[in-house]
Amino acid sequence: MAGGRRPWNPFRSEAEAYQFLIITVGYFAAIVVASLIGGRWAGLAVFIVLTVTGVIWIMRHGRAEQPRIHVARGKSEDGVRRIIVVANETVAGQRLREEIRRASAGVQEQVLVICPALNSPLKHWASDHDEARREAHRRLNRSLRQLDEDGVAAFGEVGDSDPLQAIEDALRTFGADEIIISTHPEGRSNWLERGIVEGAKERFALPITHVVVDLEAEATPTAR
Repeated sequence: MAGGRRPWNPFRSEAEAYQFLIITVGYFAAIVVASLIGGRWAGLAVFIVLTVTGVIWIMRHGRAEQPRIHVARGKSEDGVRRIIVVANETVAGQRLREEIRRASAGVQEQVLVICPALNSPLKHWASDHDEARREAHRRLNRSLRQLDEDGVAAFGEVGDSDPLQAIEDALRTFGADEIIISTHPEGRSNWLERGIVEGAKERFALPITHVVVDLEAEATPTAR
């Protein structure tokens, strides 16, 4: 609902939801197989063992609510502005480049561009990240070349598949003044569906700018 509070979602990513589905299917399959082989008491025993094991695991490893992260900036030269840019498919979009130029206008900028290595749930579950990282590297390198042509001093890295985790990892070594998050338009953006922008605003005590990049519109020649 527009303007309303985003529904609570226990999963941090699609990969987590997929893992939960697989585990749930395996859980009930194990109970059914045990019941067919050893009777209902065997099925009950498997149910108890798996349930107790799951509860213990959740108590030990369950994710606590993420605290709001305050970034301690190191002392830097006057006029230096440090900007973290988080984008993947939209990383080379014209609208994003314009926003980076705006944020760095009139100052000595240091721009860190992060491309999360997005992956399908199946490949994530199978720990097959190589192709996703190669694609992210290609997009990142193209973006850095374009920013260099624009006169923006930028460097980059491929980050965690979870954009929020990628930002947190970057902040450990790069004391940013601002975070720019680039997404596809609403309705075509997986990050918006997952609430990445809202999650970043809740989690990081820094100015956060959301840039919508419509690659389809940018690829359409302007009518003359």
